[in-house]
Amino acid sequence: MVGAVEVATFRSDYSYRDGRRPEEVHFETNPQQDALRRDFTINALFLDTRTNEILDFVGGRADLQAGIIRAIGDPEQRFREDYLRMLRSVRFAARLGFTIEPATAAAVRAMGPLSQHIAAERVRDEVVRILTEGGARRGFEWLDELGLLQVLLPEVARMKGVQQPPEFHPEGDVWTHTLIMLDALRDPSPTLALGVLLHDVGKPPTFRVADRIRFDGHVEAGIEIAHRILSRLRFSNDDIRQVEALVANHMKFKDAPRMRESTLKRFMRLPDFEEHMELHRLDCGSSHSMLDNYEFIRAKQSELGQEQIAPPPLLTGKDLIAAGYKPGPWFSQVLSTIEDAQLEGRIDSKEAALQLAASMHAQASEPASI
Repeated sequence: MVGAVEVATFRSDYSYRDGRRPEEVHFETNPQQDALRRDFTINALFLDTRTNEILDFVGGRADLQAGIIRAIGDPEQRFREDYLRMLRSVRFAARLGFTIEPATAAAVRAMGPLSQHIAAERVRDEVVRILTEGGARRGFEWLDELGLLQVLLPEVARMKGVQQPPEFHPEGDVWTHTLIMLDALRDPSPTLALGVLLHDVGKPPTFRVADRIRFDGHVEAGIEIAHRILSRLRFSNDDIRQVEALVANHMKFKDAPRMRESTLKRFMRLPDFEEHMELHRLDCGSSHSMLDNYEFIRAKQSELGQEQIAPPPLLTGKDLIAAGYKPGPWFSQVLSTIEDAQLEGRIDSKEAALQLAASMHAQASEPASI
């Protein structure tokens, strides 16, 4: 079975003006000229469909066999033609488990600051591919080693060297913890992978030493920083909301066994809750390895079922209006209280919900005692 095949006319490019677009494009009949304008040797192999012969003008087959990412010709010239190629070198090396040839790596280090001029959408797409195509840990190690991380994701780079309390994080600093989690990702969605990358991004600015190392407010700081990063990289509003939710809720699992039944059920019905579960599992597995809370919630899911976790509401605002109540701020309070009672099994009918609403209304209408 043959996979997707892209067909393009041979061409040669001249005089790139902005690190992306050439001033001139000439169409060619010579495949060698086309190969010489490409990025890496492993991406410049051609198949002659008449003879099934592989045409290799730049040593791509040898580099493919040796596991090497090598720029064609002068690496700096190749990267000046398109700054994104620096990120692509990392993605290919990470996904394929290859190394980056020394001269190519040196050119990335030298030209790394120019990566700030890459369009945000193109950076976003490459970061997502590095996170989700396999080899995410090695990809971010390459970004760090080549100086691209500090330019493109300085908030993530600040995780390096930020120590954590060893009783909870024997694995080491925040950066090490995050890398271990990235290494454990298996076919993740982009939002889960971003949640793993950014769940502790609020720790560097909140680090302090008191009775032990503490990160007071790191969740709130993390939500703000994650929003800033994802907005800068032009992620969709839906993606931003989900990653923010992952950051916001990743510490709540420790409280799950002590939550009220209504609070726990609301927690368990968060959108895409399985991503929250997987983030928690990876977080624990990359630190203290205790999965008690994960297993507690799995047992609750089996015990309750979705119908009990997210039952249809017994009462709505329209029902309250139909019962003669005047709309106002009181509605949200009474509906929340009714939902709590429903989720905790104290009421199970519309009639009981209306009785509870009447009781609350009567209490709210009583004059203050003297």
